[in-house]
Amino acid sequence: MHTSGQIMNGSEILFECLRREHVEYIFGYPGGALLKVYETLHDVKDIKHILVRHEQGATHMAEGYARATGKPGVVLVTSGPGATNTVTGISNAYMDSSPMVVFTGQVPSTLIGNDAFQEADIVGITRPITKHNFLVKDVKDMAITIRKAFFLATQGRPGPVLVDLPKDILSSECTFNWPEKIDIRGFKPTIKGHENQIRKAAAMIARAKQPLLYVGGGVIASEASDALRKLAIEQDIPVTMTLQGLGAFPGDHPLSMGMLGMHGTFWANQAINTCDLLITVGARFDDRVTGKIDTFATHAYKIHNDIDPTNIDKNVKVDLPVVGDSRCFLEGVLKALPKTRENRQAWLDKIAQWQKECPLTFTNEKDTLKTEFVIDEVSRQTRGNAVVTTDVGQHQMWTAQHYKFINPRSIITSGGLGTMGYGLPAAIGAAFGIQDRPVVLFCGDGGFMMNIQELVTAVSYKLPIKIFLINNNFLGMVRQWQELFHQEKYSFTDLQQSNPDFVRVAEAFGVKALSAGNPAEAEKAVKEALAYNEGPVLVEFKVIKKDMVFPMVPAGASISDMLFERLNPKTMV
Repeated sequence: MHTSGQIMNGSEILFECLRREHVEYIFGYPGGALLKVYETLHDVKDIKHILVRHEQGATHMAEGYARATGKPGVVLVTSGPGATNTVTGISNAYMDSSPMVVFTGQVPSTLIGNDAFQEADIVGITRPITKHNFLVKDVKDMAITIRKAFFLATQGRPGPVLVDLPKDILSSECTFNWPEKIDIRGFKPTIKGHENQIRKAAAMIARAKQPLLYVGGGVIASEASDALRKLAIEQDIPVTMTLQGLGAFPGDHPLSMGMLGMHGTFWANQAINTCDLLITVGARFDDRVTGKIDTFATHAYKIHNDIDPTNIDKNVKVDLPVVGDSRCFLEGVLKALPKTRENRQAWLDKIAQWQKECPLTFTNEKDTLKTEFVIDEVSRQTRGNAVVTTDVGQHQMWTAQHYKFINPRSIITSGGLGTMGYGLPAAIGAAFGIQDRPVVLFCGDGGFMMNIQELVTAVSYKLPIKIFLINNNFLGMVRQWQELFHQEKYSFTDLQQSNPDFVRVAEAFGVKALSAGNPAEAEKAVKEALAYNEGPVLVEFKVIKKDMVFPMVPAGASISDMLFERLNPKTMV
């Protein structure tokens, strides 16, 4: 590590700043505007550069790494198309509150605005999808800008920050000075919630007869899972989780209600609409959770804790807001709880009856294969301890329903943006961050094709990821909606005639590949894949073509109006 006061060029300053931010990996792809950076990188030994095969893959890898470890992911790409190829991944990280710093090369500062070769206004393009972005105009500003970028990406509600680096700035020299302290005017996130509000929340929790904890990804981001478990178990409060909140509370615990919302459990949605106190922690009341807003939790007094004040009352009006870090909130509530509380056995019995009335079950004949069986088998064989990444679609919702997530930071999936092609590069990023647990990818045949080139990255670095390809020869979730709501007009969703032989394709990339078409083959293939650690392995599961994810809440409907089978709406109150 260099010391302050040395003369360094912009590229050297970049890597010195990354060292001081304790960066382990950079996910990148070289180009003309970054030649000086890659010249410097050639002699850097303490930071590992991961060569991706597409810049979108770099952003998803960085996010997968960030979500698995809690550390910010770092991306390095060139100007123009290299920068614009990151837009989808940046937007995904922004929607799902993932810490990421993206460094983009730029044409020389004297040519900015002149339509120079490979110029794009990436600062302007990404302004709506970043927490903040910077264009470095003077090499003397490099260190303070990078310091601010990491600070903004990780403090408060996490998210992506972009730093645009003109080519001439990277070659210019100045005296390096590292800013030990950082202060950004106008950015003062509230960490500790208002004590009086926390005391009120604790009093409400103690008095409630039918309380429910509704928790999201903010609980995981703030490392609040231990406090959540303690509160739920000590107070006998059932816990329902968003897609991004799965694993915040153990999925195999009797108080776990699983996921709520559009493809949530029947009993979680019933509990939402029956509880007398809804304690929302680190979640934002998104539309896939609430359904029709004016029918959501109408009988409940609503407490809402979130570190982002703009989320308060944005979608659902609440009775008691507490702005601040989720761990501080939960630990504060635990300290403030009265010694006595209501007996909640009747509430738990009511939930148990709902679970009995409408369990999450499936049947699988011996000669056919269902996705639910595959996910259940992987959950059983990994004992819920894998780091699971998914792509987007039916398999994503089945994973949320049937995999028993035991630990936080165990599901890495695209929630807010719903990005097909996310799963494979996210699994690669997670595998760099986590080496003591299996990294499993569930993906569909449609999404798998969108970033299939990153198989080369997985092979190059011998990453032991387990790719479980769910092949139904359809864009399954779109097909489900076409069948249910669009007169069974399967417009451009049938992939049977265009899909490749996935086993042969994987083998051509250098990936060990297996195939399974019935439960016995699937059980054997999962076992073999989990035992293989010499590099990536792909198992193609040939599942039935027209299976559908139930239960399901139709768009715009109340979450109490769930579909349990094809065109058979059923409301149980």
